[in-house]
Amino acid sequence: MPNTVKLSDFLSQKTFNEVEEAFMKSHNLPLEICDCQGKEITKMCSKSCHPEFCQLVKKTRLGKKKCLQEKIRSINIAIETGQPYVCICHAGIVLICIPIMENDIPLGGLFLGKCLWEKPNDMMLADISTRLKSVVANKKPVLAAVENLNLFSPREIFEISNYLFILFYEMSNLDPQAIKWSNEKSQQQSQIGEFIHEHKKKPASPHYPYSYEQQLMSKVKVGDRVGTRDVLNCMLATIMLENPGQLNVLKAKLFELISILSRSAVEGGADVNVLLSKNLGYLQKLMTIENQQDLCAWTGKAIDEFTEMVYTYQDSRKTTQVKPAVDYIEKNSQKQIALSDVASTVHLSVSRLAHVFKEQMGITVIDYLTKVRIEKAKQMLLFTDKNCTEICFAVGYNNQSYFTRTFKESTSMTPKQFRKLNQRQ
Repeated sequence: MPNTVKLSDFLSQKTFNEVEEAFMKSHNLPLEICDCQGKEITKMCSKSCHPEFCQLVKKTRLGKKKCLQEKIRSINIAIETGQPYVCICHAGIVLICIPIMENDIPLGGLFLGKCLWEKPNDMMLADISTRLKSVVANKKPVLAAVENLNLFSPREIFEISNYLFILFYEMSNLDPQAIKWSNEKSQQQSQIGEFIHEHKKKPASPHYPYSYEQQLMSKVKVGDRVGTRDVLNCMLATIMLENPGQLNVLKAKLFELISILSRSAVEGGADVNVLLSKNLGYLQKLMTIENQQDLCAWTGKAIDEFTEMVYTYQDSRKTTQVKPAVDYIEKNSQKQIALSDVASTVHLSVSRLAHVFKEQMGITVIDYLTKVRIEKAKQMLLFTDKNCTEICFAVGYNNQSYFTRTFKESTSMTPKQFRKLNQRQ
């Protein structure tokens, strides 16, 4: 971050006070703002932002150094992922960091937490004692101070961090689009990484996936916003495996792919003049990008726009019958839904709905319902403390074995394996 850019240039003390007041009305947790170097902005910190536990840890030079390193690490991860970052800090307690950015400029982090997500027990105290072995000489008062820390469940911590994330950006007038973009890139790279991992298990060498290209063209042509990203990310994974580290090869293939898909969008009904203008802009942007992550993200953004243009066009035509069905499924996916229920919402027979839905979405009604349920299950596995049985019923299944089998068919792993592999450390 340039030395001429300061967090205070974008965030005033008055705004911080307003955020703090609004937040403290619903959650009794003090706030602390630091710049990208982990330096505390004293005027933008709650009076009680440093509990006794933290004060005792930071009394030593090493403790203070480790706390600073933890803050810098948390800020970097939060900015990189574009979302609140929750961790167990070097001293063994919960720390939460909200990324602060304006456009592409990282400004710092908004910290809260400094709490526990389970009641102090012998195992926790032993862990904290081990962590502070070389940091604090007299650990007795530090361990005693653990008892005074706030206690929140993992679910409460997740809800609090997301509430503050939304509240902060609503009240600060900073632009969260850069964070959203960063988050989208991170999620895409995660999915590409999963595809690469699966491909490496196969004995055959990867080749350019022409079959996926055909699938992608078909999905763009019908405006399938759900299916395009999965197919694209699988294609990107295969290209990277075939040409590891060759940025120019990736760029050339993506340049060709966008040209092909833009023609598919025109065939699907998108306005050719509008599309040509947008297509030119995306191609020019791709030529200037010099890193793999941004190349993938910008390609995804271009294809999203192509698909949206087709969807908008078709939405005013025959997909007016499909959209209410999609909306009904997404709104009621947690219930027991029959095809006849969906058909009645769009005033079609079951057989006609099945035909129109598959034609326009490239997927059957049942498969789409399954996709929606599994995506909701993934979110609950990652961001709630509900067990798999609770999640099974919450997303619309009434049989644990069937839910597990369906989840595994969709993700190649059981719900428990998915949670363990993807849970935050």
